[in-house]
Amino acid sequence: MSETSSRWIPLESNPDVLNQWAEKAGLVLQQDRFVDVYGLDPELLAMVPQPVDAVILLFPITDAIEARAKQEDERIKLEGQHPIDPTVFYIKQTISNACGTIGLLHALANSHATFVPDSPLALFIDQCRDKTPEERAKLLETTPLFANIHAEAASSGQTAVPSAEAKVDLHFTCFVQAPNPPRSVTEWPHPLHLIELDGRRAGPIDRGLSKNLLEDVATFVKNNYMSQTASMEFSMIALASSEG
Repeated sequence: MSETSSRWIPLESNPDVLNQWAEKAGLVLQQDRFVDVYGLDPELLAMVPQPVDAVILLFPITDAIEARAKQEDERIKLEGQHPIDPTVFYIKQTISNACGTIGLLHALANSHATFVPDSPLALFIDQCRDKTPEERAKLLETTPLFANIHAEAASSGQTAVPSAEAKVDLHFTCFVQAPNPPRSVTEWPHPLHLIELDGRRAGPIDRGLSKNLLEDVATFVKNNYMSQTASMEFSMIALASSEG
């Protein structure tokens, strides 16, 4: 099978675009869908349907944010971090401008969403089950169907479509909850932790205990992303119940 292009057209941070991608890939939209998070204040967070399974953040790539990420990856490499549930699905990003699809895969593969049997999503996640993040990336590179779904969704947004060669200073990352790995089979309950999944990073990153995914992401984003820049180029989209 021939490899897909190493550069894709960037996705627009727009629930309609993400839902189009997800439906073509196999998400049952009647049960779950992507919705806008209009702001980080409590009254705006309360407008988001519940439950929320994942949050996708679009943020500006700045020197300060990049430096913080590099320092954090180096610290984790040297010192380690809190253990992360081994069932968390994580895939490395090896295709330029594919961070939107990587964020979508992270959100959906770690959710309780329902997929159409034998759909691209269901088959891809099943094929990835016992693979490393790097092997999953290689599988994505050699799966033209996902490149086509990405291209169709990227061309359906409200803004002008940039070329694949365009320099994009924005990046998607994803947040999910995962149970704290138990120290023994009898330990209960297993507290939830906030996990950040960014395909450019060294791996999944533990962000601490989490009681409410949406509220905890809002707090983390304010303290660790927005505080690093005066840019207003932020956008948050939640994967939420359609029945909420």
